Amino acid sequence: MSRVAKKPIELPAGVELKLNDSKVTVKGGNGSLELDIHPLVDVKVDDKTVTVAAGNPNNRAAWAHAGTTRALVNNMVTGVSTGFSKSLEINGVGYRAQAKGQTINLTLGFSHPVEYTLPAGVTAETPSNTQIVLKGADKQLLGQCAAEIRSFRRPEPYKGKGIRYSDELVRRKEAKKK
Repeated sequence: MSRVAKKPIELPAGVELKLNDSKVTVKGGNGSLELDIHPLVDVKVDDKTVTVAAGNPNNRAAWAHAGTTRALVNNMVTGVSTGFSKSLEINGVGYRAQAKGQTINLTLGFSHPVEYTLPAGVTAETPSNTQIVLKGADKQLLGQCAAEIRSFRRPEPYKGKGIRYSDELVRRKEAKKK
């Protein structure tokens, strides 16, 4: 039985949550997000709290879906109120990034520069030419964008060159000896 689903979600000031049949809509300062709810899950909205429970308390699958739904709704509330950010670092001689509007121009040692177009709802900043900071309200979309940017040049284990998350630890290997 899920213990995550039993904890209520507190709605901060400025966040509005609406429940229509099987769809939750959360609106706040950073935008609006929607989620379809699984039929095995019951969602109840009070004044400033949201509770998620299993439709059938004796069904293990219902509790599993309830815990997942509670985590997703909590991420939506956090996203529209404070937002999420992901930071990437670029290591390598001549490797750099530059954000222009909704595109990121990456120079990664290829014969051509790589241009990545950000989806709607995600913004990018480059405080330095070897750092990328992605910001957005949708946690899943933000993580997917960061993973796609990282996939252009993954960090290699010998010299550590490539794009990595700022909190990622790259295990280094020792070079082959004669």
